[in-house]
Parts: sequence; structure tokens; C-alpha cells
Amino acid sequence: MSKTARDPYVHLARATLEDYLAKGEVIAPPADLPPEMTRRGGTFVSLKKRGKLRGCIGTFLPTEETVAHEIVANAIKAATEDPRFPPVEADELEEIDVSVDVLSPPEPCSEEELDPRLYGVIVESVWRRGLLLPDLEGVDTVSEQVRIARMKAGIGPREPVRLLRFTVERHVEHGD
Repeated sequence: MSKTARDPYVHLARATLEDYLAKGEVIAPPADLPPEMTRRGGTFVSLKKRGKLRGCIGTFLPTEETVAHEIVANAIKAATEDPRFPPVEADELEEIDVSVDVLSPPEPCSEEELDPRLYGVIVESVWRRGLLLPDLEGVDTVSEQVRIARMKAGIGPREPVRLLRFTVERHVEHGD
């Protein structure tokens, strides 16, 4: 492994990817997890290759028993199930940087209560839902943030939507 993940969230995501892509095995989170990784919470795992998105999958509400289990599941999905990209190959891992976002519970809000640097947004219309993480490069305004989230969900610009916001605790990998 050429990258050393000092952050336990990123370390778990990278270890998951290495085992899964090399051996097809799903690892169990270690028993000696920091307490904050044993709580429940939604997570997103993002993969970037040479600075460009290579995969990103997550959950805004928990679906697994702990944040650690959520990271394992979402790391595998980010590498293998993001419909925008072909599956990641094991030999690509050296070029991929991993980040993990742990989401706060979403809360209803208005557009005036959004800030794309501070809050992620969820737009909902009947059964369609789009989510955009906060503090993304090139997303500088609330209108742009909401527009992209609508587009991801297939919601038209004039359709009424319910807005929810959330914050993230971002964990980023640094190559050595």
C-alpha cells in the first residue's frame, strides 16, 4: 500500500477497497474502533483519481449497524456500483485518493438557510430525491447547489421540492 491513511475512517475505507478489489472479500471493521465510529450515521465514500471523481456512493440515513459498517458498504459500492463510472480495478488504487464524509441527520430548511460551503442539500419531490455534498469545487451558490441536486434526481426546475440540509464531518486521505 503506497498510501498511508492515518485517519481511521479513511484507513477503513482504503483497507476495504484493497481486500475487496484484490480478493473479493468484505472485511469486518476492527474491534478497536474509536467510539465515534460505533454510532449510527450516514456516510459517503468518494474516490478521486488524479483529482477527478472516480466514484461516490453513500447513505444520508444509516442503513448499517455502525458508521464503520456503513463505510465498508459504501466504499465497495463507490468502487463497483457508481453508475457514472466503470468499476475500479485493483491496480488503480495507488492513484486513487479516498475521502469519507459522515453526515449529520438531515433537517428541513429553506433556500435562505442554505450555504453550499457549510451545508449539503437534499431535494425531494414525491418519490425522487437528489443529494449534493457541501463544499464541492465549482459549486459556489445556493441556486447552483439546488439546481445540481434537482438534476441528479430528475426533478424539473419548476417542480415544487422539499429541501433538507445537513453538515458533514469530512475525512480526507493524504498520500505520502
